[in-house]
Amino acid sequence: MYLFNVRVYGLLINQNNEVLLSDEEHEGVYLTKFPGGGLEYGEGLHDALKREFMEECGLEIEVKEHLYTTDFFEKSAFNESQIISVYYLVKPTRYYEIRTTDLPFDFERGSTSRQSFRWKSIDKLRNSDVTFLTEKRAIQELKERMSVLV
Repeated sequence: MYLFNVRVYGLLINQNNEVLLSDEEHEGVYLTKFPGGGLEYGEGLHDALKREFMEECGLEIEVKEHLYTTDFFEKSAFNESQIISVYYLVKPTRYYEIRTTDLPFDFERGSTSRQSFRWKSIDKLRNSDVTFLTEKRAIQELKERMSVLV
């Protein structure tokens, strides 16, 4: 039996033209991705993304527009499922504060959460800044879309 794992991620861009990255440790694996996660049974993509942002960042968001959906085969790094990832551009519904750091994997001391956030200038954002191929493709799509807007 083959399983599909549907993931949904949001690219939050601030007023300084920086995108929010999430550094995480999961089952001993260190990874950098955009905030988001797995679709739960009974959820739509937008609802799942809003839930994930609230859980991870404590932030209410509005889903603005679709950016990219996986268009190639990618096996999960953690199990035998096929990953399907959907990326959206998002914005906060009101003023927000997120604890961020300038250093990758700068987890808060004493916290059980193995996640930290940092801003990365879109101009300096490279494929090597994220772990998975799906995020790398989302970066390419973001840069192509932004070059058209300039």
